Amino acid sequence: MQTPDVYKNLNIKTVINGKSWFTNLGGSLMKPEVLDAMNQSSNAFINYEELHKKCSDQVAKLCQAESALITSGCASAIVLMSASVICKKDISAIDKIPNQKEDFQILISKYHRNHYDTSFEATGAKLIEFEDPIDLLKKINKHTVAIAYVEATFLEKKVDFNKVIEVANLNEIPVIVDASAKLPPLENLYKFTKAGASLVSFSGGKGVRGPQNTGFMIGKKEYINLARKNLICFDDIKAKIGRPMKVSKECIIGLVTALKIFLDTDQTAVWAEWKRKANYIVKQLDQIDDIEIVVEDESTLREGPQVIFYFSKDWKGMPPDKLKRNLERGNPSIYLGDGGYGADINISMVNIRDGEEKIISEKLKELLII
Repeated sequence: MQTPDVYKNLNIKTVINGKSWFTNLGGSLMKPEVLDAMNQSSNAFINYEELHKKCSDQVAKLCQAESALITSGCASAIVLMSASVICKKDISAIDKIPNQKEDFQILISKYHRNHYDTSFEATGAKLIEFEDPIDLLKKINKHTVAIAYVEATFLEKKVDFNKVIEVANLNEIPVIVDASAKLPPLENLYKFTKAGASLVSFSGGKGVRGPQNTGFMIGKKEYINLARKNLICFDDIKAKIGRPMKVSKECIIGLVTALKIFLDTDQTAVWAEWKRKANYIVKQLDQIDDIEIVVEDESTLREGPQVIFYFSKDWKGMPPDKLKRNLERGNPSIYLGDGGYGADINISMVNIRDGEEKIISEKLKELLII
């Protein structure tokens, strides 16, 4: 693919993204229909609050949820979820966040800690770790405002969601879920709220393929309304924590358009095409000794079918780290993943455009065949 002029003028080269929906590589690519809707929306003025509310209501309907709120990315949604549960505990905190003196605690499994969870703490809330359901019960106290649950492929699967919901319900504590990159599969749009989560946040980019700087949360109306109060505060005497997190009218329209397309898309066919490309790469590299190269597509572990490399101790060729660096420095530049779950390298298919699987195969052959 040719480099667009906007990048040529900045002397920036485009890359082949085999790493997945990472923001540092641009997330995902929006469909023409999304870009067209955004362009149309840019040519008129509107009442922003009306637009935001009506489009959020559309998201709720599409997700079969009680209520919804469009945000500026999933990280923003997590901040607003945190603010919402704090305000449920003490509405007077809305004008103090994040500098309140009160102690507000969000419980989180030690196995769910990750470098994105600072968004829960941006409100001044404290994250308190628990080991298992018994320990979770022990950690609940008068300062607890929520239990956070993180659904991500890169985390250990040691916490049962339904058990967390059970403990939360017994103690009348809301469960807030970070499911940023968990679309597809489609059923994730519904399963957390149907199981009893109070709030669930998703990225509007990534697999939904809306603007990468959008996100949305769905859940119980009471909590969504509190989150909205922390975001939409144009007429308030004092701006709330969500004021820097506004979403442009173009991105609001782009997200809703992308979500509708996502719901209308045959996800089984999309998955099958990802798997076809993955199988092609594996077939092209099956003559290489001392590296096990397979396709893995367990949805709880991988974001779609992926090519996974396991280097044996007998491998005498280029080490995995050097291989990745050489690919990134090549022409075209190719980015691959870090493997995970005991693997050394993974190639995610979700952003591999037609024909790029052939380029990747040829470049890997050049570097791996001794």
